[in-house]
Amino acid sequence: MDDLLKEFLTETSEGIAQLDVELVRLEKEPDDPDLLGNIFRIVHTIKGTCEFLDLPRLEAVAHASENVLGKIRDGELVVTPETMSLVLESIECIKEILGELEANEAEPEGDDGDLLARLNELANAATGGAPASEEEVSFADVATEAELDAEAALEEAAGDAPVEEVMVADAPESADDAVAAEEPVEPPRACRCSGAGRGGD
Repeated sequence: MDDLLKEFLTETSEGIAQLDVELVRLEKEPDDPDLLGNIFRIVHTIKGTCEFLDLPRLEAVAHASENVLGKIRDGELVVTPETMSLVLESIECIKEILGELEANEAEPEGDDGDLLARLNELANAATGGAPASEEEVSFADVATEAELDAEAALEEAAGDAPVEEVMVADAPESADDAVAAEEPVEPPRACRCSGAGRGGD
């Protein structure tokens, strides 16, 4: 047997034995932060080593179990009989895979899809929906808001008159009107009539 694999199996067996004891304690002391942290670390170590040794099946089960235990540790999941039953089921699956790994020096074939789905569903249910980020705001919504603000400013400047009426009132009706508006208007000249014709009567 490969030395790395042998060392992994030895250390993992010790960790699992400790995990069995601490999971029993967890049912009685669900709010003990040190206990929760230690349980999480054991499973986290198993997952990380599986990734290094290329043990995908064992890694997948350990990872899904770690997610649930992390939610319990962070207070996002409450320890209930149903939760503990699922965690214990995942630990039993890890034990079976380890037993086959020790006997044959290779992971056994198997489908853990149902177990993984239930573990992931439990972990995801604790997360809840996140609020939409600023990047998710529609550009159309931003543009509409800007247009409404500009329109409101114009209406206020025009004395609450609708924007369309202000624009029409200020615009010349034709090109001739526009030219006429630009040319200065000269005042009428006074009439300078001569004295002839008035009669010198």
